[in-house]
Amino acid sequence: MANFTMVTGFLLMTFSNTWQLQVLHAMLFLLIYLVAVIGNLLIFTTISLDEHLHSPMYFFLKNLSFLDLCFISTTLPKSITNSLSCSRSISFMGCVLQFFLVIFFAASELFLLTVMSYDRYVAICQPLHYEVIMTRRACVKMATVSWLSGGLFGTLYSTNTFTLPFCNSKEIHQFFCDFPSLLRLSCSSIHIGLDVTLALGVVSGIFCFISIAISYGPIFSTVLKIPTTEGQSKAFSTCLPHLIVLMIFITTSVIVYLKPPQKQPDSILDLLLSIFYTVVPPTMNPIIYSLRNKDIKISLRKLLAWKHFS
Repeated sequence: MANFTMVTGFLLMTFSNTWQLQVLHAMLFLLIYLVAVIGNLLIFTTISLDEHLHSPMYFFLKNLSFLDLCFISTTLPKSITNSLSCSRSISFMGCVLQFFLVIFFAASELFLLTVMSYDRYVAICQPLHYEVIMTRRACVKMATVSWLSGGLFGTLYSTNTFTLPFCNSKEIHQFFCDFPSLLRLSCSSIHIGLDVTLALGVVSGIFCFISIAISYGPIFSTVLKIPTTEGQSKAFSTCLPHLIVLMIFITTSVIVYLKPPQKQPDSILDLLLSIFYTVVPPTMNPIIYSLRNKDIKISLRKLLAWKHFS
């Protein structure tokens, strides 16, 4: 009979046993966090205040900025606090909440990025029907479905993961409560609920990937037919950054979640992959969209000038 007790908390991974290196890690994560927070807040505020940016594309970008702000705030602050306080602990309920929010925001972001690819398809391939198809009501519905889908997957993963018996070490070999590390701590070899949930996640991921491929095939075909270099550049500037972030996000998350469960601790590669799908997209999205988007840059200058003169 399995020997397991009621788990009241977990221990998160430390990046080093040396105090100086822990402080260095905390400062690095703090710098990344501040860049992500400031960047996403600037985009969210700029789009909210500038009426010229109240179009479907910027409506979805505004949602993405808010999602990224919430996403990165779920993992980094706890890791920074633990490093500075020389603590590794996270309560059971704290781990449940963090796990739920990571799945919630990650799934919502995947669905939202898929919707954004469809928006670009309509804008570039069917420009005459854009205002008819991408109405305010349709955009709100698509954004709502993205958020609700993320909440559904967060609930399913959390429920099926934390109802498992934990009888092994309480040490999570990751800087946040993630799925593979928690599954490794379980003493149950039967995960029917999780297997079903994982299958649903895989099907949803394949659906999103196919939808994105269907959208971007005609997009690139149409863009290459644009006679002027300026027109091609403008179209690519709104599509390529979106596609790059998508590929990073999807590739790394698929590798992490579909990797066969192992009993040994996560390697450095697993840690880097987790950083790539939880930290890099929320940090890079505002940089990519603000630096390569002419309308955003103009609105940011207006906003900063207005703040300065007022």
